[in-house]
Amino acid sequence: MKIPTTLKHKPVIVCENYENVDGRYAYNTDAKGISLGLAQWNDRGKVDISAKVWRHTGEKWSRQSEELPLHRVLDLAILVCRAKLHFQDAYRYKKLYDEEKPVIDRVGLQGDAMTVKICTENEKIDEDIQLFNQALSDDGELIGERLKVLAGILREMGY
Repeated sequence: MKIPTTLKHKPVIVCENYENVDGRYAYNTDAKGISLGLAQWNDRGKVDISAKVWRHTGEKWSRQSEELPLHRVLDLAILVCRAKLHFQDAYRYKKLYDEEKPVIDRVGLQGDAMTVKICTENEKIDEDIQLFNQALSDDGELIGERLKVLAGILREMGY
């Protein structure tokens, strides 16, 4: 399915068969494509690049399609990696985290730091963290494959 080029997001780099590789939703997803392009929120004279997940209802392109600035895509990747790293050793804690120190890490970015922590404000955190850990484990192969690909590309780029 061809990604629309007449909307406000202007695709430049596309994957039009994303529905075939959308993790456990592959071949059964409304996420039909992903793209990198010129952001829909661009003002005259100012250009931002964004990533977009293109959703299709079967009849039309969905308003639930999501567009994110590239730095947010990378911030989410950092958050995924840090969470995955935490859960590799979380079994050491009775509740899968240190109740005395719920902050997992502070990741330095642009003069400050992204605080990565367990959401202890969630009144069902004890149950939800167990479910999260199980889902992360269940999707370990899918996530691991993508992290290996990402690591290889980062090495190739010199990172």
